[in-house]
Amino acid sequence: MSGFRIRACTEDGGALLGDSSMAAYRLEQGEDAFRKLFRLYKRRNPPADLSGVIDFSQGHPKVQSKCLGLSSLNDQEASRVGLQPLHQWKVYGLEGYPGFLFISNPFLPGWQHRWVRQCLKLYPCKPNVCNLDLHMPLEQTSDLWGTSQEQLRNKSAQKRHKKSILEKLRWVTLGYHYKWDTKTYNSDHRTPFPLELAELSRCVSAACGFYNFKPEAGILNYYHLDSSLGIHVDESELDHQSPLLSFSFGQSCIFLLGGLNREHMPTPMMMHSGDIMVMSGPSRLLYHAVPRILPFPGGDTLPPCLSVPPSTETSDPSLIEPCSSLDWEVCVQYLLSSRINMTVRQVLEEGGSFSQAGNVSQLTEADSYHYYDEEMSSEGLDAKGVLMKRMKMTEDG
Repeated sequence: MSGFRIRACTEDGGALLGDSSMAAYRLEQGEDAFRKLFRLYKRRNPPADLSGVIDFSQGHPKVQSKCLGLSSLNDQEASRVGLQPLHQWKVYGLEGYPGFLFISNPFLPGWQHRWVRQCLKLYPCKPNVCNLDLHMPLEQTSDLWGTSQEQLRNKSAQKRHKKSILEKLRWVTLGYHYKWDTKTYNSDHRTPFPLELAELSRCVSAACGFYNFKPEAGILNYYHLDSSLGIHVDESELDHQSPLLSFSFGQSCIFLLGGLNREHMPTPMMMHSGDIMVMSGPSRLLYHAVPRILPFPGGDTLPPCLSVPPSTETSDPSLIEPCSSLDWEVCVQYLLSSRINMTVRQVLEEGGSFSQAGNVSQLTEADSYHYYDEEMSSEGLDAKGVLMKRMKMTEDG
C-alpha cells in the first residue's frame, strides 16, 4: 500500500472504501487518481481488500432504491425477453451519480442461459465482426461455436488445455460496427442489429423512462479471469442523450465509475450475473473501467442464477430460442472462468447523420481494450502497439 493513500469519500462522487483497514489509507484527489485505484483492485499479490467495493444486493449508505413507472413496461413485453414483471425489479441509484441506474438481476429464472447462448453461439457469427477477424481467415472464424463445442465440453479443470477458438474471442460488434483504431462508427460498416437484443434493450430503456431509445450498435466483451478493461469514456456515438445499457453474465467483476476526468477517484462496485447498468444524463460520459474479474466463491462453480436448468418455456418461440441442455453444457464450461458483457448504444441522434461527425480521434492509452498498464510502461508501447501485441498473443495462445 506504500506510495499512495485512499480517501474514504468525496463530495463529487468519490469512492467510499468501507470500514476495513483500507479505510485508514487515503488516495488524495490528484493526477490520475483513477489509474491508481484501477491498479489497486487489479493487484493479485497480495490481493486488494474488497470490503470497500459496493455490492448493491447488500445495501450501502451511498445506494438509493429507485421506483420505476409501472406503466412503462407491461408484463407480457417483459416476459418475451425473459424479464420479470416490472414491479419485481430491484433498481438502485448511487449518490453523486445522477443518471446512473443499477438493476439487480431482473431476469426470470433460467433465462440468462438463453442470452449467454446468443452471445456464444449466434452473435459471433457472420456478418458480425470480432477480434479474430483481424488475423484469422474467414473459414476459421465463420463458426466459432461449431469448431469449439466439443473441445469445451471435454475441458478438464485439472489439466492445462489448449484454448479453443471460442476462448480466444475478446469482442464482437453488432449493428454499426465500432472501429477500434479510430474510435468511430460509419454508415458503410453496418449489419442488421439482432431483433431480440433490440427488444431487450427497448424494454429496459422504456422501463427507465427512455421511450425513444434506438438500439443501433452493440459491443460484446468476453472476459477471462486474467482480463481487464482499460479506463475509457464511451463518447464515439453521435448521440449522447440516449442511455448506454450494459448487461452482465457469468462471473462477477469490479466496475469502477469515475468522473468527467481521471483526477476524480472512482467508485468501485460489483457486477454479478444478470445485473444491468444504465448510464444516462450526467453519467453518460463518465470515465469507467473493469480492473478485475472475480470467480464465484468456491471455485469451478457458477452463481446460483446460472445453476438452475435452462428454461424451455417461452410465450414467443420466434423471439429467442430456448437453450438446449447440450448447448448449456458448452456454455457452462466457458462461464466457469469467464464473463460476458453486452453494451448497447444509440449511435445517431433522432434525424441525425454521420456527416455531423467531427475530427477522427486516435486510439489512446486511456481508451485501450483489455490492456494491461504494465504492457505499455515496461515496453514503451502505445495503445496501437499493444493492440498488435494482443492480437499476436491471441493467435499464438
